[in-house]
Amino acid sequence: MNVDLLVVGGGVAGITASVEAAEMGMTVALAEKNPYLGGRVVQLFKYFPKLCPPQCGLEIFTKRIKQLGNLRILTNAEVKSVKKDGDFYDSRVVIHPRYVNDRCTACGKCVDVCPVTRPDTFNLSMGNTKAIYLPNPYAYPFIYAIDDKYCKGKECSKCVEVCPYDAIDLNEREDAIKIISKSVLITTGWEPYDASKIEGLGFGKYRNVITNLMLERIASPNGPTGGKIVRPSDGKEPRRVAFVQCAGSRDENNLIYCSQICCLSSMKEATYIRDQYADSSVEIFYIDIRAYGLNENFFNRIRSDKGIKFTRGRVTKVVENEKGNLVVQAEDTIAGKKITEEFDLVVLATGMEPSSRNGRIEGVNYDDWGFVIEQDGIYGAGVASRPMDVKQSNEEATGALIRVLQKIVEAREKA
Repeated sequence: MNVDLLVVGGGVAGITASVEAAEMGMTVALAEKNPYLGGRVVQLFKYFPKLCPPQCGLEIFTKRIKQLGNLRILTNAEVKSVKKDGDFYDSRVVIHPRYVNDRCTACGKCVDVCPVTRPDTFNLSMGNTKAIYLPNPYAYPFIYAIDDKYCKGKECSKCVEVCPYDAIDLNEREDAIKIISKSVLITTGWEPYDASKIEGLGFGKYRNVITNLMLERIASPNGPTGGKIVRPSDGKEPRRVAFVQCAGSRDENNLIYCSQICCLSSMKEATYIRDQYADSSVEIFYIDIRAYGLNENFFNRIRSDKGIKFTRGRVTKVVENEKGNLVVQAEDTIAGKKITEEFDLVVLATGMEPSSRNGRIEGVNYDDWGFVIEQDGIYGAGVASRPMDVKQSNEEATGALIRVLQKIVEAREKA
């Protein structure tokens, strides 16, 4: 495949860059390792500061994508290496089998007969799906996929037998292709920091200690509880909820940097609790509140809610008591005292790690933390380059296109 631009990663930054580049007349290939586009954004319940659902923006992108004949979307596509070859870039891409083709209408008959379940990775393993599954309710492309780590394959074949559209091929195999491009844009996004690495906060030990991204899924109408916020351990409605800021961030034993979005994310998620339970109380334990620019208005709006309390001080320990509630030990640095309080639910505001933690692309330069370092013709945008929110990812992707366009113009002039 020969294109002007290869975009690696189909989250909001990758989609933005791909669509805008194609609308400028470039030929573009967008490679996404998951069976759907949207990245982490599609897992969110709401954006801040407007508190609107992400499906609005993603739907607009989907409509734009369908109108672009010069944009090729590759899902289940993992870019393994990028090699400079003169004025061009030779990228090796492995296409993992989906086992379901575009004749699929998402009718669901295959799911009804599938005998095998798998952890629901979209919902962060809070529930299960069948081995053949729709990646998410707003998936693009809107077709099913098969998880071959769990599927019994030809030993079963019940999905093949029941599919009325001949959309399932269990003989599909991994393939490798080469993409030649004039420039490469890395937009591989982020992973939530592994909260089980953080000593003393109880994640993985106590079920009612969850992460901020888990709360996003729980609060979502298409999430594991249908949008009702309840404790994972017993389904109890939480009335007292603690948010622990900088969980593993700004910490020499974990992530030394600030992920920039965590303060605002917790404030946004505090509104989920307060909107659902009017008699609830939320306490946000923080080191410093970082709400830059116009986000200061959002902060002021949230702290005007008398049901939300901000306590300056790092949480040192979380333990579960005999009632199944969580006891939080912290230091109130403003009052100058140590405090111990009991909560129904504790939410850890974990930081953002670049997705390169799960494997780096050969030929791409990264810093010690895995963020992309710009090099000749290979650029980074979105959280692949540094922590940022959705709005900044959109803006950075558009800005990166200027540098990409300069590189492509140079290559065309030499040709």
